Amino acid sequence: MEPAYLDDRAVLAISGPQARDFLQGLVTNDIAGGLAPGSGLYAALLSPQGKILFDFLVTEGDGALLLDVAREQRDALLKKLSMYKLRSKVGIEARDPLGVYVNLAGHPDNRIVSYADRAVTFADPRFTGLGLRSIGARAEMPANLSGPRVYHQHRLQLGIPEGVDFGSEKIFALDAGLAELNGVSFTKGCYIGQELTSRMKHRATSRKRILTVTAEVPLPAAGAVTRGGTEIGELISSHGQTAFALVRLDRLEESSGDAAAAGIPVAIKKPAWLA
Repeated sequence: MEPAYLDDRAVLAISGPQARDFLQGLVTNDIAGGLAPGSGLYAALLSPQGKILFDFLVTEGDGALLLDVAREQRDALLKKLSMYKLRSKVGIEARDPLGVYVNLAGHPDNRIVSYADRAVTFADPRFTGLGLRSIGARAEMPANLSGPRVYHQHRLQLGIPEGVDFGSEKIFALDAGLAELNGVSFTKGCYIGQELTSRMKHRATSRKRILTVTAEVPLPAAGAVTRGGTEIGELISSHGQTAFALVRLDRLEESSGDAAAAGIPVAIKKPAWLA
């Protein structure tokens, strides 16, 4: 995948002596024990009922924990985190001068330090095929990069959903594939929505996953998914001729015949990270 500037992403910073402990008690992944220097984590903030409110990447740099989140969700996440702050010794703010990049390459003015080294750069923790992620000062980054379209096309090919696909407070964390995408720790302490998430894991009641469906014509963002006339799931987002569907895996395996989404013939693909 070629280098790109993700201008549809934004950066929040959580600073202060209790930053790690604060985030540790809220999100699905192990911030205290799993976030090493030069690395990143995928995590989500859930509702008490275990449904995803926000998903984001977390790394450390610029004197704070940096949250790489969808730009359209930035203000809502900032408000939610501020609500949980209470007496915690943390600062929570948007860092608008920072931008989010993928697979940065090249050296500014033929210098030894590369663009990636001028930013906080880490391997995308969800799946190796997503490459390197960087958070850096936009003023110091190349100005001629492709926009997010190339990145989204690539993640669609990999079958990796994001918050723009599963929305807010609609889908359980495990149904969205957060465990397979390294976004959930089952060994850390409590966090919001932890009880239901753990129960679904240990009782094996999470039978749904988000799969990719493709068609020869544009697909709608909603509609039933069927196979051989049996309903096996529903569309949750559309990207032209490719869409994401929340599918019951047991019904998919038990059914046979042609598949359709909202009455349109489709092919259903299970991503490599889910196999």
